[in-house]
Amino acid sequence: MTTALPEWRVEPGLLPYPDAIGAMEARAAAIRDAAARELVWLVEHSPVYTAGTSANAAELLDPDRFPVFAAGRGGRHTYHGPGQRVVYVMLDLGNRGRDLRAFVAGLENWVIAALADFGIAGRIICGKVGVWVDSPAGPAKIAAIGVRVRRWVSFHGLSINVEPDLSHFSGIVPCGLSEPVTSLAAMGKTVTMADIDAALLRHFSRFIATDGTDNDMKGA
Repeated sequence: MTTALPEWRVEPGLLPYPDAIGAMEARAAAIRDAAARELVWLVEHSPVYTAGTSANAAELLDPDRFPVFAAGRGGRHTYHGPGQRVVYVMLDLGNRGRDLRAFVAGLENWVIAALADFGIAGRIICGKVGVWVDSPAGPAKIAAIGVRVRRWVSFHGLSINVEPDLSHFSGIVPCGLSEPVTSLAAMGKTVTMADIDAALLRHFSRFIATDGTDNDMKGA
């Protein structure tokens, strides 16, 4: 049975990170209980460092710079803040193929397709989760992926650097990697949050499975 498109919500202003965690937990539980629709939630956060389940304390270089929260998602340390589009993806994967690797690959390819609308050639690097671009300094990360799945409902999701203050990443080793981070603005692209949101909406159904059989995630 084909799954309907999820609710699509754009949060105004800067959302405190703890508020997002609480809301995601509640919505994921409601989705599991068939009491709420799936949700794609687009937010911006006040500056914060978050630690995933594989975080190494030595990679938090400046713990006093911004608040630090345990995120519960996969991955290591990352930064969220103004100018970065965070996309929380709360989906019933039980109705979308039950394939976690394909789901993560679908998120990456979804971002790559959205970036292509602005003339940016994103790509995947084998063994490194996220979306990368080529910069004068070599490969640079433009989008991070970090998800959690509980009883086949996903939450957390991804972040795209639209126009954040990239110096804020210097307080951590982002995702435990030595490569630099970049943004659409740093690559010379003038893109608004509304622009990136519209691109994500355009490409959603191509890369996120609707029935586990006919989607571009297969075999990724």
